[in-house]
Amino acid sequence: MKFQRFRQWCKKRKWWLTAAGILLIAYYFCLPRQLFTSPTSFVLEDVNGDLLNASIAPDGQWRFPYNPHVPEKFEKCIVAYEDKRFYYHWGLDPLAISRAIRQNLRGKKVVSGGSTITMQVIRISRNQPRTVWQKIVEAVLATRLEFAASKKKIIALYAANAPFGGNVVGLEAASWRYYGRKADQLSWGEMAALAVLPNSPALVHPGRNRNTLLNKRNQLLNKLYRNKTIDSITCQLAKLEPLPEQPLPLPQDAPHLLDRFRLDYQQQKSDGPTRIKSTVEASLQKNVTAIAERYHNAYKANRINNAAVLVLDVETGNTLAYVGNIYNPADPELESHVDIIQARRSPGSTLKPVLYAAMLNDGLILPNTLIPDIPTQIAGYSPQNFDLGYDGAVPASRALARSLNIPAVRMLQMYRYERFHTLLQKMGITTLNKPADHYGLSLILGGGETTLWEMCGMYASMARTLVHLEQYRGKYDMDDIHPPNYQADIQRPSQYGLSKEGVLDAGSIWYTFEAMTEVMRPGEELLWQQFSSSQRIAWKTGTSFGFRDGWAIGVTPKYVVGVWVGNADGEGRPGLIGVSTAAPVMFDVFRLLRTGSWFTTPTAQLRKVEICRKSGYRANELCDEKDSINVPVAGIRSGVCPYHQLVHLDRTGQWRVTENCESPQFMQHKAWFILPPSQEFYYRSKNYYAPLPPYKPDCIGSLGQDKAPIELIYPRPNARIFVPTELNGQAGQTIFTATHRNSAAKIYWHLDNSFIGETVEFHQMALHPPPGKHTITLVDENGERIEQTFEILAKEKDQ
Repeated sequence: MKFQRFRQWCKKRKWWLTAAGILLIAYYFCLPRQLFTSPTSFVLEDVNGDLLNASIAPDGQWRFPYNPHVPEKFEKCIVAYEDKRFYYHWGLDPLAISRAIRQNLRGKKVVSGGSTITMQVIRISRNQPRTVWQKIVEAVLATRLEFAASKKKIIALYAANAPFGGNVVGLEAASWRYYGRKADQLSWGEMAALAVLPNSPALVHPGRNRNTLLNKRNQLLNKLYRNKTIDSITCQLAKLEPLPEQPLPLPQDAPHLLDRFRLDYQQQKSDGPTRIKSTVEASLQKNVTAIAERYHNAYKANRINNAAVLVLDVETGNTLAYVGNIYNPADPELESHVDIIQARRSPGSTLKPVLYAAMLNDGLILPNTLIPDIPTQIAGYSPQNFDLGYDGAVPASRALARSLNIPAVRMLQMYRYERFHTLLQKMGITTLNKPADHYGLSLILGGGETTLWEMCGMYASMARTLVHLEQYRGKYDMDDIHPPNYQADIQRPSQYGLSKEGVLDAGSIWYTFEAMTEVMRPGEELLWQQFSSSQRIAWKTGTSFGFRDGWAIGVTPKYVVGVWVGNADGEGRPGLIGVSTAAPVMFDVFRLLRTGSWFTTPTAQLRKVEICRKSGYRANELCDEKDSINVPVAGIRSGVCPYHQLVHLDRTGQWRVTENCESPQFMQHKAWFILPPSQEFYYRSKNYYAPLPPYKPDCIGSLGQDKAPIELIYPRPNARIFVPTELNGQAGQTIFTATHRNSAAKIYWHLDNSFIGETVEFHQMALHPPPGKHTITLVDENGERIEQTFEILAKEKDQ
């Protein structure tokens, strides 16, 4: 019966209920989903939330992104000043509205307003003229906002979007612009001065309205004292604080990292907040910047204008300091806006440690295996050492420490540049995106381009393998490989998505870092000694062709420091060498860091083998000096020493003999360390080397061709040689070089079967054959001979 009465009542009032329903739906949807859509500044914070950098918003306003955290002082100030019953009303304050109407009628003008903080949030978001109708609309939307958001959020919306004078919007921007500090660090006097500005933002202009601003601030402080928010002493001291003066510039401590964040934000088409909390430590960032600027001021005298420094945490791969360049926007010629950390540059020799580790990992060499260091020409490519000298043969670890180019190229030839190209891509170098043949053997000397960002990330991943031996099973796996990170509190899976196969074992990496602790360049020993440090650091320098890039990368169990020095436009400069420009910066940065203990020896990933002390190979039965050392697992399968051979001497031990000229019963059989003639020629000038005794005169006629003691060092067999024209317009010459086991021997030279001269002791001959194929023949006094073919290429204009 009651239900029927209710239905009849509804039918009589159907139009009224429909209208009410429509109004209720309209009221529900009247509030926009997003109140504020104005562009915001890009804001970069350090790991502790301190401001590193900020950029002005696209509309020319300093407007920081919304921050849900509002300082308690501001909340109490703004409520006391603008809306003392804020926590007790639903968007409208009838008492405040009544008071405003009464005062305005009495004064016959607008004396005060009755807007609540909620209504002011709505008014700021809509930016409409102040009319009675707009006031009504704001009142309705304010009540709706009260249902949709908490009081805390409404205060936060107000703090983030209220005008604070000039082009400053929001409390955070105002705090930095007027006081140079975070809002949380402001005093009561400073916070009160900011709290009165949204009501009259023009008061903040320096030199104008200072007394009015002072009076408003002090009135607010008195209110805070009366409502017992602050005590009398605090109130009096706060009134003595100065008012804000000329707006201050915001911190510019990491401008290139801010640009990186902005670029990443745009590329990801993100619509999230334009604020990021980075992994950078502000104090370290400032100190690293100061070091880079100090060296930059010295290098400018040589017109070296740019430098970059990157510091990574090994454990996480996080960026601790990011100096993309020496920032000086006032001088556009310096191109300080270029972020060198992300720029593709030739890495010079900084990839050599990776090749060394890869060859150890595959058992192609042992730590001290001798590598040839002689004049080399491979398919027309002739690498040169930095000092233009040769060692003949040098231990692989020493070749790495001295950054010798020829041994590195020969090692890459052995490893194969195609494999090395693939390995670098697996290890996170994405910039080598051309086929391996495009780079060839020059890849190991900086023939490809990469970035300081990826290089440091690769070395950090290698170090992480040693730091977490058990976790990574002693293997540098794909799980270990990920690029560096600059954003705090994010999960970073590997970007590369390759197979889970092992890349490098811990033993190979450990031996590589051990060799890198002794890095130096020929002729730079005194400079190296200046870099001595109480910290043990594995480091490598690099210099690109044409002295365009100077690199230094250092590794410890906790940190990786990478430094680049040069010119952003690629201009080369004399003296722009990694060891003398980038390395000093790197060592000064390491002095800011506490690195702790060295890497733990990965004994579980090493195996003990006997090696030949002289050659570094696994010892054979003829090796007279042996050492037992731990080597990477694959090293137990490496080749045995090829340089120790059994030599047959006569009974006096002064002559070599054969069975054709000496009875075996009168022979002495002795193990002898024998290098090929071309290696011996240079090796014996820098190392103790016992040359083979000469053959007994009556044995020479019985020697076979395989015993020939002559070797042509340059050119190599089937070489193709281009000889440039001299400055005087005449055809240039080619220097042919040979060696003989007998230092006193005489060699007779023949070109295309024509005698051209003879040499004694120092065997070099300057020739200028015409273009085409030729044959060079060398004969010694005993009739021993060698013969090789080569080709002289035509001049470029004839090709």
